[in-house]
Amino acid sequence: MEQLQTNLKVIIDEWLTNGYVQEGDLFVIGCSTSEVAGEHIGTAGSEQIAAAIFEQVNRLKQEAGVQLAFQCCEHLNRALVVEKSTMRVFGYEQVSAIPVPKAGGSMASYAYKQFKQPVLVEQIEADAGIDIGETMIGMHIKKVAIPLRLKQRYVGNARVNAARRRPKLIGGERAVYADEIQQEHCD
Repeated sequence: MEQLQTNLKVIIDEWLTNGYVQEGDLFVIGCSTSEVAGEHIGTAGSEQIAAAIFEQVNRLKQEAGVQLAFQCCEHLNRALVVEKSTMRVFGYEQVSAIPVPKAGGSMASYAYKQFKQPVLVEQIEADAGIDIGETMIGMHIKKVAIPLRLKQRYVGNARVNAARRRPKLIGGERAVYADEIQQEHCD
């Protein structure tokens, strides 16, 4: 657990120091606690691991001012746990289910228990996110998703992928873009 905490701290510190998110952004977390533990996805969920991950991701919320969305597993069609206030701000529609470890996943189940007014929504368009254990969060990132290569590539035994969005580049060869967007596009 100590190594897990260290891995997570490094990842969240990178998000905070590199300006990948801004206040008010919606941040999606997909996580297989089974993969973190070194087991096959969906076979060995752990609320203890979920608690450690939640603690660090919640730090991102507190320090960067982002809104959080925790992706459920495929048994709930990858619905997302959000605060009711987040659902209202973004205009999402609530769906009826309560995630539990065997139908929703340990991470989503734990987040549901920690939120003040948790609800499930079927889909979102997040500004950025992190995928711990290859749970496929890409379907929840706004266009255009840009993969991030974080320095810390593992949490426990699970591979970590991350992404953020950038505005679409439109206009063709005559268009002029802000330097930072043009540079990202060329990398």
